[in-house]
Amino acid sequence: MGTRPWRLLPLLLLSACALFRPPARPVHAPPEQAAHFAFPIALPEEDQQFLSGTMAASVALAMEDFLPLGSKPDRNASPTEVCVHQREAYDVTSVPGRDGVMFVRFSVNPTACRDLAGPAIADVPTVYAVDTRRWVILSIQK
Repeated sequence: MGTRPWRLLPLLLLSACALFRPPARPVHAPPEQAAHFAFPIALPEEDQQFLSGTMAASVALAMEDFLPLGSKPDRNASPTEVCVHQREAYDVTSVPGRDGVMFVRFSVNPTACRDLAGPAIADVPTVYAVDTRRWVILSIQK
């Protein structure tokens, strides 16, 4: 009796699942370290910044596209390239637009990568237009 190709389908589907990895999740401190952290009774008002939920979600959506969590620079990247591959190297400006659009701009923080060897960073901001009604990226201006 010949082999039936449909019997191989579950094996092919199972091996295809190995190609899909779950999205990167934020790293949490080990329980022993977390146990030693103490929150203040009240958050200090100095330097406090308020972001609406819509603005915070727009920034998160744009950042995940701009520099996905868990992404890594190339193996042969220069120190400057490694630096600009980190989220904290960017300043973020967010401005509400019309018709439910939020503009999110990422620009390199001028002090982030300044003392590193390699070519200078061209600080051309990247601006996202995020539709906050459908939660989609409408356009990217580089």
